[in-house]
Amino acid sequence: MIFSDKKLAISSLRIGVRAHDFGRASAEELTARIAASGFSCVQLALNKAIAGLDLRAGDLTADLARSIGGAFARQGVGIEVLGCYINPIHPDLQTRRALLEYFKDHLRFAREFGCRLVALESGSVNPDYLPHPDNHSDAAFGEMLKSLAELVAEAEKCGVSVGLEAVTAHTVSSARKMRRVLDALGSKHLKVVFDPVNLLSVENASDQARIIPEALEFLGDDIAVFHAKDFILENGAIKSVPAGCGKLDYAPVLQFIRSQKPDLAVLLEETAPMVATRSAEFLQSQTQK
Repeated sequence: MIFSDKKLAISSLRIGVRAHDFGRASAEELTARIAASGFSCVQLALNKAIAGLDLRAGDLTADLARSIGGAFARQGVGIEVLGCYINPIHPDLQTRRALLEYFKDHLRFAREFGCRLVALESGSVNPDYLPHPDNHSDAAFGEMLKSLAELVAEAEKCGVSVGLEAVTAHTVSSARKMRRVLDALGSKHLKVVFDPVNLLSVENASDQARIIPEALEFLGDDIAVFHAKDFILENGAIKSVPAGCGKLDYAPVLQFIRSQKPDLAVLLEETAPMVATRSAEFLQSQTQK
């Protein structure tokens, strides 16, 4: 056991992990590893985390979802988010259609996993998701909104939600653009996956004391889950590192969680199992300041 008293150590914040950061294995083996490390919730990206899976549109079934969800439930590990990080503005329309249908599969079977949130980012004009200057154009934003509206309509039918995550290099690149999306679609089935590091770039990182509190003010009511990592500046670029290992000021985020969203999960990113433990302990220590 990694924590001397694991339940006490992670009782203040509800901290979880990305399942695939603990390797790729059967659902039973993977969830046992996660539970043994003291974590009680995950973000699950099926093809990344579960050995033997290479799912495409039409492959996911209720039986498979129940089998995987049951393995996690038996270990007391909740599936907080299904990660389905497709490119919703893929430039090849046939590929885009297949990706949207694959995401819809996750929405249709989310409840069989014991989950009600399926997450994605807002896309890139580049098919491989690399940055592109046109990501910030009105045309790209409109294409993204069209795809997202289709996914949210499906989520409404299924009684679950789409979680959208902003990234500075993608179509939804800021909290203000995220607010535009939320207001345009006006659905309670569209939620925010809030990752403060994703709102920072080399150009604006020095202004994080304004950017992150402002984002929390814009988006707070719609935040459904938090991602936790850190950042450093290296070779003229932002580099993601585990929480507690970089320059992010977590104070505004943790204050917001304590006062506004104490029950929501905080999911660690960029962490192997031993690093995840240290990151969890760092975040817990920060909540006591």
